[in-house]
Amino acid sequence: MRRKLAAGNWKMNGTAASLAELEALKSLLPADTPDVVICPPAPLLFRATQAAKGTSIRIGAQDCHMQASGAFTGDISADMIADTGATYVIVGHSERREAHEERDRDVRKKAKSAWAADLTAIICIGETLEDHEANNTLDIIAGQLAGSLPGEMTPTNTVIAYEPIWAIGTGKVPTLDQIVEVHDFIRERITTRYGAPVAELIPLLYGGSVKPDNAAMIFQAENVDGALVGGASLKAADFGPIISALAKS
Repeated sequence: MRRKLAAGNWKMNGTAASLAELEALKSLLPADTPDVVICPPAPLLFRATQAAKGTSIRIGAQDCHMQASGAFTGDISADMIADTGATYVIVGHSERREAHEERDRDVRKKAKSAWAADLTAIICIGETLEDHEANNTLDIIAGQLAGSLPGEMTPTNTVIAYEPIWAIGTGKVPTLDQIVEVHDFIRERITTRYGAPVAELIPLLYGGSVKPDNAAMIFQAENVDGALVGGASLKAADFGPIISALAKS
């Protein structure tokens, strides 16, 4: 049975005072809670892992370098992330792909680096508005899956997050039918490449303007196992209802 996962990406938001939201989130988690991951900015990783001790909340980073160490000023390695106590890392987010010109092969190398440090990689894929409007979504997703996923992927070291770029932070959300089409396609592609035993257990997340008022609708899709949430994860009062909706799905 696939695990359900609610992951919160704080992006470049938050200071030490923001960790109070972790304390608030603890009291909002349902009794039968799905897996919950919070990905704060790198300077907060260690303090976040300390704040989450004794709870079901796990901490992840927002990116890692593809190399374990070296002359890469300003970067952070997967080993450094693991040393903070964090257990997850996001790789291939569209904001990294676009603003930092990361390619599929870069994402693939980062995922391998994460695994080498015993981190679970949340690998992001998604199409632009231009591709969406040109009906190229599935072609783009197929290419990103082929290029970004290492051959050694397993259900314990990888989560895949589909985030249509045109829906991130815009308030626009695909219809349920559109979400179902893409997530079913992703599952089929993984099945073809890795086999049904692996594909059936890989969690697939949806991301892109997920909010308390649309989460239940999104989680109706059979192949949506959770969400990668941006802005709504910054406040426990917003993220808590999303987690509860996932628990009920």
